[in-house]
Amino acid sequence: MLGARSRRTSPGAPIGIDPARSAVRLTEVTKEYGRGPSAVVALDQVSTGIAAGSFTAVMGPSGSGKSTFLHCAAGLDRPTSGTVQLGGQDLGELDETQLTRFRRTRIGFVFQAFNLLPSLTVEQNITLPLRLAGTRTDHDSVGSVTAAVGLAGLLGRRPAQLSGGQQQRVAIARALITRPEVIFADEPTGALDPDTAEDVLALLRQAVTDLHQTVVMVTHDPVAAQHTDLVVFLAGGRVAGRVDAPSAAQVKSVMTELRRNH
Repeated sequence: MLGARSRRTSPGAPIGIDPARSAVRLTEVTKEYGRGPSAVVALDQVSTGIAAGSFTAVMGPSGSGKSTFLHCAAGLDRPTSGTVQLGGQDLGELDETQLTRFRRTRIGFVFQAFNLLPSLTVEQNITLPLRLAGTRTDHDSVGSVTAAVGLAGLLGRRPAQLSGGQQQRVAIARALITRPEVIFADEPTGALDPDTAEDVLALLRQAVTDLHQTVVMVTHDPVAAQHTDLVVFLAGGRVAGRVDAPSAAQVKSVMTELRRNH
């Protein structure tokens, strides 16, 4: 069982989010790699919605389709079939140039490896999405974002002069600077010690609670998942269930069950 506050879903059933409130919506999304008998089905008719203004974790055993889910949902990869809508925009209707522009302005990314440019200062790394999009830098916005993530006084430093936790704060500020529709975080605490990871998760939680952002986080860590509003579980490329207001113990129990059954 998935616990008192959890619910199983059939493989293609959409999770119960009103489409009008969905920041991200996948409808019968299948992603195959390769062709013919050797083709690998990473996602198998996945239908689910992510509510606007929520903090959602995506979890599952190794090979469950977590990374593919993130890549398709964020427009980094195109599904073999099905539709992905983000902020009401069908990503399948955009050509590659339009999709690149869309990602720059309406999607934020936070990765395990930080992905900062070493030759740029903290401020330049944070404002990079604005410059790439040809948008004027609003210094008041930069100031408010950097203050919110605890980087005041560090804007002139370069990544090599920062700790891992500070570098991830820069990555979060960079994700926030365009006020995107959704922030996708891929194992954002995987390279951090537990105390620093707790600080980063608190910042992501604050982005949702105080800034009304939508955050979708892929993680393998039950402790990280307990900071979220909802965990969506994948197994074998399909939605296997969900847990609302998760505890680490609940998540660990579900993950153990999924590993045993898949």
